[in-house]
Amino acid sequence: MTDFKPNGLPLLIGSLPIDNHEEAVKLVLDHTPRIPLWVQLPVNREEGMIDQFMEGLPGFHDSNGKNVLDTSSADFDQEMLAFFESYLSHSESDFDLDTSCFAFQGKRAKGFTEFLRQIDASKTRFAALKGQVTGPVTFGTAVKDQDSKDIFYNDQLRDVAIKKLALNARWQARHYANRGLKPIIFIDEPALAGFGTSAYITITREDVTRSIEEIVLEIHAENGLAGVHVCANTQWDMLLNSKIDIISFDAFSYFDKFILYPKEIRSYLNQGKLLAVGIVPTSKAGVIAGQTVEGLCAMFNEQIDTLSKLTGIDRDRVLSQSFVTPSCGTGSLDEASARRVLKLTRDVSAQIRLH
Repeated sequence: MTDFKPNGLPLLIGSLPIDNHEEAVKLVLDHTPRIPLWVQLPVNREEGMIDQFMEGLPGFHDSNGKNVLDTSSADFDQEMLAFFESYLSHSESDFDLDTSCFAFQGKRAKGFTEFLRQIDASKTRFAALKGQVTGPVTFGTAVKDQDSKDIFYNDQLRDVAIKKLALNARWQARHYANRGLKPIIFIDEPALAGFGTSAYITITREDVTRSIEEIVLEIHAENGLAGVHVCANTQWDMLLNSKIDIISFDAFSYFDKFILYPKEIRSYLNQGKLLAVGIVPTSKAGVIAGQTVEGLCAMFNEQIDTLSKLTGIDRDRVLSQSFVTPSCGTGSLDEASARRVLKLTRDVSAQIRLH
């Protein structure tokens, strides 16, 4: 049960199609001043949603330019031992996460470092700070071993990846908590849109929830809120019944799929958990250009009404437990479209919160 209530505040999903970190943070602060986030700038290779979390994994060597864990390398066993020694030490009071393999380093740290710099210099009163890690299913089915096999299907490598992502998440959350602010860390899982298809036929629901909840526990350890973002549709009951605090979904295109689980949504909301309603589309420039604040507000309000009727939960309460968000990140859009998504998100939220 969380007592944090977003009340329709705007929240962003974590990527932008620009190459200047200082400008990116300023854009975020301008459009989501109450709950800003650090953003990935995937025009920089090291900030791609897979590559950014590779550093520090046993068997990873950045010199090859590929997201591969080589278990045949001469140093692999020693790297594995060092990794688990560090992991097992992380709960000790004198363990420094900032100097461990669980902190962003070098080029991978630029966005997070600049974000904290501007947060510390700001006079704004923040409600929370947001960060993100790539989800274990997405990560584990994108990273390969030396034989081009997905590491998610290797028990040892999957375990290492989950623990690395979990402490990447905790490291972010600790920085936020140390500033006296509520951490919100999203687990970005675009691969779950394919869950249940032939591409992931051997991955079970238990595999998904167990992997995600290991990350959730580390976020909770810093008194943070853990969210899961899925870009399209998935088996939502699997997440609604999990330990996740925030479910982020594409309400613009897939609201009709999400509401196929009214009992689960009612139980989820009755626990005080939150929805990140992705009402602002991010799919195509033409679709984005065709939206208006008035039209998106009407769609959002209709969806809140529908959720209230389906669940029997008071409309105002549903709204109090909802963020206004884009349907996905904007890193693959042109810059003008990305800026329009940010503006629409801010303005839709402001209009909703007036009433």
